[in-house]
Amino acid sequence: MAHLVELPARGVGADLLGRAGALLVDVAIDTVPRGYRIAARPGAVTRRAVSLLDEDMDAFEEAWEIAGLRGSGRVVKVQAPGPITLAAEVELANGHRAITDPGAVRDLAESLAEGVGAHRATLSRRLDTPVVVQFDEPSLPAALGGRLTGVTALSPVAALDPAVAGGLLDTCVRGAGTDVVLHSCAPELPWKVLQDSSIGAVSVDAGTLRAADLDSVAEFVESGRTVMLGAVPASAPERNPSVEEVAAAVVAVTDRLGFGRSALRSRVGVTPACGLAGATQQWARTAIGLAARAAEAFAEDPDAI
Repeated sequence: MAHLVELPARGVGADLLGRAGALLVDVAIDTVPRGYRIAARPGAVTRRAVSLLDEDMDAFEEAWEIAGLRGSGRVVKVQAPGPITLAAEVELANGHRAITDPGAVRDLAESLAEGVGAHRATLSRRLDTPVVVQFDEPSLPAALGGRLTGVTALSPVAALDPAVAGGLLDTCVRGAGTDVVLHSCAPELPWKVLQDSSIGAVSVDAGTLRAADLDSVAEFVESGRTVMLGAVPASAPERNPSVEEVAAAVVAVTDRLGFGRSALRSRVGVTPACGLAGATQQWARTAIGLAARAAEAFAEDPDAI
């Protein structure tokens, strides 16, 4: 899918968490030595995040117009940190992770949901095309597994309750007002939480899937939802894989799910293994092209792969 890119090398306000500063409603962020912290009022960091996002949207709209895609119906994707990752990685004023305060977690999720919904609607209106939302949740497994570190060894971070995690995800799905995909490159995804949520698709690095994950992946797909398999390297390898090799990597997973390939042709997507923020422009173009062609090959005739 065409997407509004994130370019974190631009610095503060441009990375995954910094961009949230441009999306949150009635919540501001500032920087501290360890990263970002919730602030009492908007300051330079929030203004910079808003400015960078506005610049990106302007550039996207201009390119969209030049390509003649206005009103084409081609789906565009925007992405933002998910509510669990946001709460896990942003600090409170006292220096503790926001995820340690249930009230702060709830407020962040509601603010994020409202902001992402407004952002999606604005871009959809400017491009005159459907826009879907991706929530990035790299910290989700660690938060649920109790593996987040505290400020000191004497202040551990308790594991997030799965039911609470599911509720936070559902809050953001409702706020997005469109189809939502959850993306995580981290291993040990909590498939039961995702299955019980209203998330419509999950994007995962195919290389992180273990044998124990496959039954859960199959249940997720059987419920009528979609799995996006990251089968293209996120950075340039020594040798570029062929479309056939990427498609074969996807089939190596799907053939273990217990469905016929043809039954999966509309339920499996192909993506880079993780985000392309660290890739060169040349590899980013190559990776997206490889993923698109491999997905087309799988959808057209999966049994030929």
